Amino acid sequence: MSYLLFLLVFLFNFSLAHAEDSHSLTVNDLVAFDRVSDPQVSPDGSNIAFVVSSLDLDNNRRRSSIWVMKSNGSEARRLTPLPEGGNHPAWALDGQSLYFISSRSGTAQVWRISLAGGTPQQVTSLPLDVDNLKMSPDGKHLAVTMDVFVDCDSLDCTVKRLEQQKAQPGTGVVYDKIFVRHWNAWQNGRRSHLFVLPVAGNGIPVDVTAGMDADVPSTPFGGPNEFSFTPDGGGMVFTARNAGRKEAWSTNFDLYVVPLDGSVAPVNITKDNKAWDTYPVFSPDGKTLAYKAMRVPRYEADRYRIVLRSWRSSYQNGKFDWSVGDPNWITEQWDRSAESIAWSSDGRSIYVHADNLGQQLLFELNTASGQVRPLISNGTISDEAVVGERIIVLGQDFSHPTEIYSIDNNGADLQQLTHLNDARLARLRMGTAEQFSFIGANNDPVSGYVVSPPNLNPQAKYPVALIIHGGPQVTLGNTFNYRWNAQVFAGAGYGVIFIDYHGTPGYGQKFTNSITDDWGGKPLKDLQLGLEQALARYPWLDGTRVAAMGPSYGGYMIYWIAGNWANRFNCLVAHCGVFNTGAFYATEELWFAEHDFNGTPWNNPDGYQKFNPANHTIAWQTPMLLIHGSLDYRVPIENSLAAFNVLQRKNIPSRFIHFPDEGHWIQKPKNAIQWYQAIIDWINQYCRVPKLAADAAVNPGQVPGTGTVLPTEEDDD
Repeated sequence: MSYLLFLLVFLFNFSLAHAEDSHSLTVNDLVAFDRVSDPQVSPDGSNIAFVVSSLDLDNNRRRSSIWVMKSNGSEARRLTPLPEGGNHPAWALDGQSLYFISSRSGTAQVWRISLAGGTPQQVTSLPLDVDNLKMSPDGKHLAVTMDVFVDCDSLDCTVKRLEQQKAQPGTGVVYDKIFVRHWNAWQNGRRSHLFVLPVAGNGIPVDVTAGMDADVPSTPFGGPNEFSFTPDGGGMVFTARNAGRKEAWSTNFDLYVVPLDGSVAPVNITKDNKAWDTYPVFSPDGKTLAYKAMRVPRYEADRYRIVLRSWRSSYQNGKFDWSVGDPNWITEQWDRSAESIAWSSDGRSIYVHADNLGQQLLFELNTASGQVRPLISNGTISDEAVVGERIIVLGQDFSHPTEIYSIDNNGADLQQLTHLNDARLARLRMGTAEQFSFIGANNDPVSGYVVSPPNLNPQAKYPVALIIHGGPQVTLGNTFNYRWNAQVFAGAGYGVIFIDYHGTPGYGQKFTNSITDDWGGKPLKDLQLGLEQALARYPWLDGTRVAAMGPSYGGYMIYWIAGNWANRFNCLVAHCGVFNTGAFYATEELWFAEHDFNGTPWNNPDGYQKFNPANHTIAWQTPMLLIHGSLDYRVPIENSLAAFNVLQRKNIPSRFIHFPDEGHWIQKPKNAIQWYQAIIDWINQYCRVPKLAADAAVNPGQVPGTGTVLPTEEDDD
């Protein structure tokens, strides 16, 4: 046999074997991916620490550990062993060790480990759990956060009060102001406060936010990016919403400056702006403070502008002195929302990521002119950091989970640095994603995506899954989404459609604002036109077998569709959707309802009723699956219970799945598996997917979650 013939036979057999081993992405594959986050560059730029979250299915959780690699991506290794792991890595000044947070001692404390490895050493032994961590620029102090009672003057006071609460004979909790509960937790009277202590972990931590009835960082989604040491190491700048009883209807977050010793009260340096100010980052030379700011009060979806202010501070002989200049809103003319700040090494540029036409891209902002140019123009980019002339980012897209990449500051030479999921991806077949545009409501251009099943046969017909994103002022975009992953549904044999309807960010602030007071108007028209256009452009999509599904606002739209587009879909799926907008004031962040419905229920009752799905249930007839978690306080579970009552009373085929241990999102691995499989089983039933194809949509060895299924019962009337 000639060498060429041998090579051809070998390649044929190899490709055949590889094809036999490969399969379409399932939810079991999805939960197994390692998730990369929080890249932190060492002071000399030679190493990068990052966090990897790995699946622990036996314990129905994910475990985080600290990894480290050279800044070119070589020599990647886990530094903190599992199961203890760790998170929030912060480099020591010499770059030879890392500080991190771990619960290996029984409570969450700060630990330190040498870059060479070995046994971690405990740094703090505080009486409360530590969350968030940052190192001062001079390497002398640590900043951490802990939950305390605001009127306590010591950590021991908080500990004793918690013990007293446990000893109370009754379980009643008294509230004199809202929030009573927030997102997925009932409030217990404590606030997240910012503390500073010596790097050795000794001494009494100083609460630099003492007396403030506010959370630092903000809860539940804030992190270390909301506070920063001043360049001299003598003070801190942090974000807080010190709004008192107005907190639930205020987005007036401000920046405060305070000395490390807490000798004077924090000073508000953004009090003139009544909207959101956050994310303080100092320039490399320490002379400029950059931060993000909105212009519109009580609106969480206004665009973030980048603001620059001159800065001077010094710390000498135990005294901290500072001054700040007037704000310069340098991105006022850029109609995108900047979501990050990373200074270039020379201070002439700032790197940001922002939603843009269905992508989340990396941009360079010239700090002198305010001009913006794209550096990465595809996928979803975040978590920028700078190493000399290169930029470190997290990147993902429809077919690739998050990994760390680097690119030079001219937007060239993109390199993938981590490869934690390469072996898993090599065994998977993915569908192809294609973006399309059409003329939607108001004659505005609207965009969407179609994702094909793997190994698409253009001559065949495939059922359709129309996934309607939540928010409503967010986008699913070109991302490897773990909550609504397009490839899982494509792998189950569906053509997947996303529509960036009016209200979606990344298309200009006017487009985002247009959903206000119009929840059931332009967005519904966009979905109708977008589905029609996709079916016309992609003949392999079967318009006679279409399921629609969505979470949160997407769930609202499912209920709205059921009453206002009643004959189009074979079945519907609503996850944590708003059923009765007239009762949506039971949510917690009241600014959301008050902005989107143009006022309070007593000042503008019509705003809460004109697009209320509960008023259109007479037209409901489509089979519907409803899913909700008991810990969802953003959209309380009563929404799904009321909708399920309607479906059952009207004898419409319906099913309700209740997760008692989940909030607005289904996050526990076993629950995620159950969630995806329940949805696919439901839509397969009504989209006439053959049983063999349905069985292939999931892996064997399914693990049940905590969801309780309440199926349809026969009407006894």
